[in-house]
Amino acid sequence: MRSYLAKRIVTPHPSDKILHPNSTSAAVSPDRFWGSYRPQVYFGMKTRSPKSIVTGLMWMRQDGGGDVNLRHTCEQGDRLQSYGWLMHDGVSFGIQEIRDTDFTLTTEFVKRTGGEHGGDWTWRVTAKQQSSTPQAPVISLLFYVATDSQGSLQAHVGEKNHLGSVTGFSEELGHFKLTFRKPAAGETAGAKYASYNHLKTVSPGLDKLTDIVKNSLDGRFIYNPPSGEKRYYIAVDTYKPPSLQQQQRGETKKEGDFAVHQVTVQTPFQMEVLFESGSFRDRPNQLVGEVMTEELEKRKSAFEVKFEETFGLQRQGYAPALIKFGKAALSNMLGGMGYFYGQSVVQSVYNEYPLAYPEGPLFTAVPSRSFFPRGFLWDEGFHQLLISKWDPQITRESLAHWLDLMNVEGWIPREQILDDEARSKVPAEFIVQRNENANPPTLFLALQKLLERVSGVSEADGQAQEHTNAFLRRLFPRLQTWFEWYNTTQAGPLPNSYRWRGRDKDTNLFLNPKTLTSGLDDYPRASHPSQDERHVDLYCWMALASGIMADVAKLLGEPHQEYERIYQVLSDNSLLSELHWSEQLKAFSDYGNHTQAVVLQREKVYVPPGQPRHQFPVARLVRSVRKAPKLQYVNALGYVNLFPFLLQILTPDSPKLEHILKDMRDEQKLWTPYGLRSLSKSDPLYMKRNTEHDAPYWRGPIWININYLAIRALHYYANSKGPYREKAAALYQDLRKNIIENVNRQYMETGYIWEQYSDITGRGQGSHPFTGWSALSLLIMAEQY
Repeated sequence: MRSYLAKRIVTPHPSDKILHPNSTSAAVSPDRFWGSYRPQVYFGMKTRSPKSIVTGLMWMRQDGGGDVNLRHTCEQGDRLQSYGWLMHDGVSFGIQEIRDTDFTLTTEFVKRTGGEHGGDWTWRVTAKQQSSTPQAPVISLLFYVATDSQGSLQAHVGEKNHLGSVTGFSEELGHFKLTFRKPAAGETAGAKYASYNHLKTVSPGLDKLTDIVKNSLDGRFIYNPPSGEKRYYIAVDTYKPPSLQQQQRGETKKEGDFAVHQVTVQTPFQMEVLFESGSFRDRPNQLVGEVMTEELEKRKSAFEVKFEETFGLQRQGYAPALIKFGKAALSNMLGGMGYFYGQSVVQSVYNEYPLAYPEGPLFTAVPSRSFFPRGFLWDEGFHQLLISKWDPQITRESLAHWLDLMNVEGWIPREQILDDEARSKVPAEFIVQRNENANPPTLFLALQKLLERVSGVSEADGQAQEHTNAFLRRLFPRLQTWFEWYNTTQAGPLPNSYRWRGRDKDTNLFLNPKTLTSGLDDYPRASHPSQDERHVDLYCWMALASGIMADVAKLLGEPHQEYERIYQVLSDNSLLSELHWSEQLKAFSDYGNHTQAVVLQREKVYVPPGQPRHQFPVARLVRSVRKAPKLQYVNALGYVNLFPFLLQILTPDSPKLEHILKDMRDEQKLWTPYGLRSLSKSDPLYMKRNTEHDAPYWRGPIWININYLAIRALHYYANSKGPYREKAAALYQDLRKNIIENVNRQYMETGYIWEQYSDITGRGQGSHPFTGWSALSLLIMAEQY
């Protein structure tokens, strides 16, 4: 019996996969086969296939010294002034601007379909000196191509060590050729002096590419332009792979080919890289020079037209700078889509050791290219609210990929760390995913948008309706199991109550043990985790999910009565109040074993007289409980208390709505000129550290996803009959204005959209760029909820 239970965590869901294994192949989806699906690097492309050939760009400034400032993977530590997509349509082209210390790189790509393997594409990289710099910098661009354990590459080296092209073959791409064109001063100008170097070696994995390049660099090369000073520069030379003895024992991974073309040149310059598919036999011309410019202009114009049709910012009278910000928000979300393939590491209570989850693909947006370049379950529902407005096909594919990762129990690992590249960016303690742990089921928000789209489709467009219905029918068996998993594994102590599993167990070290599974990490919950807890945010998520399940079932003609019953029970405001209304706080609250009288203090370490202090353990910050906990409502006030309002469970005539609106508008509680803060300014845990290493996260800062839900809810209550319409309408205008102005101001000042914003100054903070849910600012601007 135990071995059966131990295997369930890695047993796939029995229903047919929503997506056919070939659904992302060049044969089925040629226009979306190649893409910028490597959000973790500044610029790179790959195919939507398990063992893709990958291409990318590294660069470094040649300052004449021995310093190597190689840029490749998106790193906050690189301290770039800014980087991000200015335009990206999610399919055929993108334009990105990267501002380094004293020069700017503009990276552009355009695709052209043809043949049987996804067609051709071209990159153009333009380097310009920033005006304040006295001398034009010399920089090296390193273009590379690498195979991921399948396929082969041949380097073709011409005069002066110039790697003119790389030809190759793989099962997914057939024969192909990459051509590195020589740099020019501009599109129509002549060639520029450049020094060339190249590297052709093997790589044990895509996560090792940066290290291989760094370990092959040598500073003996001389850059000697006809006019200008002669100088040494650093370049790729030879790389000696570690001997078999040095490689990790048991590592049997097949190596892949890796070719690098380095060009060193003084700004300003422009150069192009051309990828041509061997099966594209009837191409009209090469996608370079003026042909590429013309194609790019066509795509840009189409993007502009579609952007205005979709979001209407010009119609609403927004200034050009704000429209540019809106385009960047959308483009970074689309440019942050990644295609990953691999397996999670998982564990249940029945497994002594972690197990490998079944292998699979994931096509998903990522929260942050620098800090979180992988899939997160609760983030993705928010991401798709924006993406579904632009391209519902991307949303359908993303939802299907996520639900196809479900196991037989109905569990989906909440953080998707699928391959070595992803694992290299994650601390070891977060890699193993545990199957009792949930995450808010925000995919239902995206599903709700698809349902609205179906109901908004005219009778005449029966084909679109049929297409969506067929998609929902494939989704439905997994949705049923997913909902059932939440409804049983996250059930609370009382009927119709719910409790997040997976809270931190070591109560000694945390001021308030975290609830990572809720998505709101360190937001204050009951001080002493117990099975008596009831979590109001999870209750509201379940109310939302049951209503959408009922709608999907009705649409498909499936039994819907049980979902309808659960929805009616959970949306009954008297039950909600009975389980969660705190009369003392005049707010909906969590319930549990709780005391507010907790502090962090240094533990006492006894050092015998005459003994050296350094030989004894360092005194840690530990929690001191000044007053015993008791079962009660958790008297914190912040985002969690707003959930019955945020997810519109509260009826518009509920007197409790008045208390919520009042708390939101109170500057001593949640209101700031920049958005709603996550925890009341008057709360004892406001901006308090959770451990000596954990700075406050959801204890004051402003988060855009929750502010989006608040603005959406205010819009709903302002347009619903009830005594609080006017108050909701006034708050709606003010909160919307505050968010738009501050997020845009920070973007203009810093070059980034941020993870969160200070509730005191409005300044962007946390990881950046964060063009996951912070990009919902665009929907707020467009008033699309």
